[in-house]
Amino acid sequence: QVRLMESGGGFVQAGGSLRLSCKASGMILSVFNSATLSWYRQVPGKEREFVAEFADGNTRNYADSVKGRFTITRDNSRRTIYLQMKNLKPEDTGVYYCHIDATTTYRRDYWGQGTQVTVSS
Repeated sequence: QVRLMESGGGFVQAGGSLRLSCKASGMILSVFNSATLSWYRQVPGKEREFVAEFADGNTRNYADSVKGRFTITRDNSRRTIYLQMKNLKPEDTGVYYCHIDATTTYRRDYWGQGTQVTVSS
C-alpha cells in the first residue's frame, strides 16, 4: 500500500525559509522514477493550486508565483520529494500537499495528508 507523508511545515516570518519533505512508502523504485511528482497548496475557500513538479523524468516546472524562490528536488533512493522554499511571503501561506501521478503504472494517483505553512508579515 502506497502512502505519502509530508513534513517540514511550520510558522516562519516573511523572508524566511522552509524545506518540505514527502516520503512515498510502499512504492517501488521504477514506479517512483517514472511518476510525475508534484507539490500543490491550498488555502481555505480556494481551490488547490499547482506549485511545482518533476515531469517527464527530470523536467521541473513551477508556478509563476514561486519561480526563483522555490526549488523541487528528489531523492529516488529514499522515494522522497523535497520543496525548498526561500524568501517566503505571506501569500505562500497554506496547506501544502505532495502528489504522485502513477497512472501509467499503478493506474492511480496519490495525495499526502498535507502540511501547514504559515508566513507572517
